[in-house]
Amino acid sequence: MTDTWTLHPDRALPADPVTRPIAREIYAAVRDLPIVSMHGHVDVAAFADDEPFPDPAQLLVVPDHYLTRMLVSQGAMLPELGVGPAGAPGFEADPREIFRRFCAGWRHFRGTPTRYWTEHELVEIFGVTVRPSAETADQVYDQVAERLADPDFRPRALLDRFGIEVIATTDPAWSTLDEHARLAAELPGRVLPTFRPDPLLHPARATWRGDLERLATASGIATDTYAGYLAALRERRAAFVAAGGLATDHGHFSADTTPLPDDVARALFEKALAAEPAAEGAVLSAAEEAAFSAHMLFQMAAMSAEDGLVMQFHPGVLRDHDPAVAAAFGPDKGYDIPVATEFATGLRPVLEAFGSSQTFRMIAFTIDEDVYSRELAPLAGVYPALRLGAPWWFLDAPDAMRRFREAATETAGFSNMSGFVDDTRAFCSIPARHDLARRVDAGYLARLVAEHRLDLDEAVETAADLAYHLPKTAYAPR
Repeated sequence: MTDTWTLHPDRALPADPVTRPIAREIYAAVRDLPIVSMHGHVDVAAFADDEPFPDPAQLLVVPDHYLTRMLVSQGAMLPELGVGPAGAPGFEADPREIFRRFCAGWRHFRGTPTRYWTEHELVEIFGVTVRPSAETADQVYDQVAERLADPDFRPRALLDRFGIEVIATTDPAWSTLDEHARLAAELPGRVLPTFRPDPLLHPARATWRGDLERLATASGIATDTYAGYLAALRERRAAFVAAGGLATDHGHFSADTTPLPDDVARALFEKALAAEPAAEGAVLSAAEEAAFSAHMLFQMAAMSAEDGLVMQFHPGVLRDHDPAVAAAFGPDKGYDIPVATEFATGLRPVLEAFGSSQTFRMIAFTIDEDVYSRELAPLAGVYPALRLGAPWWFLDAPDAMRRFREAATETAGFSNMSGFVDDTRAFCSIPARHDLARRVDAGYLARLVAEHRLDLDEAVETAADLAYHLPKTAYAPR
C-alpha cells in the first residue's frame, strides 16, 4: 500500500492485453461527455435550497441503502448508522461515530460496486488520500468535511463539477412542484420532476386513503369516485408536464398490465374506498388488489400515450422484506429483494394497444437477469415504443452490466436501449456510477473490435450513444 491512496486508471477495463488498449481508447472518447441522469431519487430540495451538505456521514453513509445493508449484514444495527427516528434506542446522532463504523467495515465492500462508487467519490471528488479503515476514519472524515465546507461543493456547484447536463428527481403525484418552479427559473432545464403515482395505484396500502386526499388537494378534483380519481391523476400529470417533466416512474411487484372493464374497475375502487381497513373481509382480496394495480398500469400507459410522458417501469421487487424493519425505520432501508418476473404476457396488453404508437414510450427495467435474452430483448427488438432499460439496482455492477450487454445486444441491438441511468439517492455517487458504466461498455465494445465485429470508429460512436445520446433520445418529448 502506497502512502497516498490512488485509483488505477484502468480499473474495470478488460484485463487481457489485446482488448485493454482498445478499451482505453474508447473510454477516453466518452469519459468526459456530459451526464444525463434521467432516473434518480436525489431530493429536489437539495438543489432548490442549495445548502451545504451537513456532514460526511449524512452525505455518504446514512442515505445510501446499498452501503448500510452490507454493514447490517455484518452485524451493525440501523440506528447505529444514524438510520431511523432520532432518539430511538441505540440511535447514533454523532456523525463522526457513524463514519467510524462505516470505515471500520470498509473491507466488507471488497468486490462490490459500492466499493467502486465510494472509492471514486472519496478519491476523485473529495481528494481523500488514505484508504478507509478503523485507524484512518477520523482522517478520512476530516478530509471530506473540509471539502464540504467549500462553497464549490454545494449541490448546484456540484452539478457543474460532475458534468451533469440534466437530472431528474422522483416526486409523488401530489407534489406542489414549487421547488421545481424555482429551479426552472434559476436553472432552466437542469432539474426536472418525474411523476411517481405508485402509492395511489395500490388500494391495499395502509396510506392509500390519505394519499387519495393528498391527490385531491393537489389537483383540486374530488377523488371519492373512480372518475374523479382518474381525472385527478390526469390533472397532476399535466402539472408535471407543465413543470418540465419527461417521465413517469412505476415500481410495481408484477409486470401485469391487464386492463379491467370499466365497471369492474369502478366497483373495486368503490369497494376499497368504502371498506373499513380493520373490517374482516371488507378490503380487497390479494387477487383483486393485483388486478386493480395491473389495470391502473394500463391506465398509466394510456395516459402516457396521451400526454407523452415516458413510462419507466421496473417491477419484480419484494419491497420491505422484513415488515418489522419497515415499521420501525420506514421503507428503502436495504430490505428490498428481487423476485422472478414475467414480462412477455404481462406487458402484452400495453404493447398490443400502444407498442407501435408514435406518442407512447416505455422503458422496461428488471433485476431478473433470466428475462434479458428470453423476453425483454426480443420485445424491445420489435416494438418501436419499448426501450430496454440499463441494469438496475442489484445488477448495476461490473460483471452484471457485462452480462447484460452479452445477453441483450444480439437481439435488441444498441439502438433499442435507454442508455445508462443511475437510480440513486446518493448524489455524489452519480459520476462514479456513470463512469463505471462507460468503462464497462468500453470493454464490451473493445471485444467486438478485437473480434472484428465492429470497426473502432463504430465502437467509439456506439459508446457515445450509450453514454449520452441514447438517454437524451429515450426521454425526449414525444
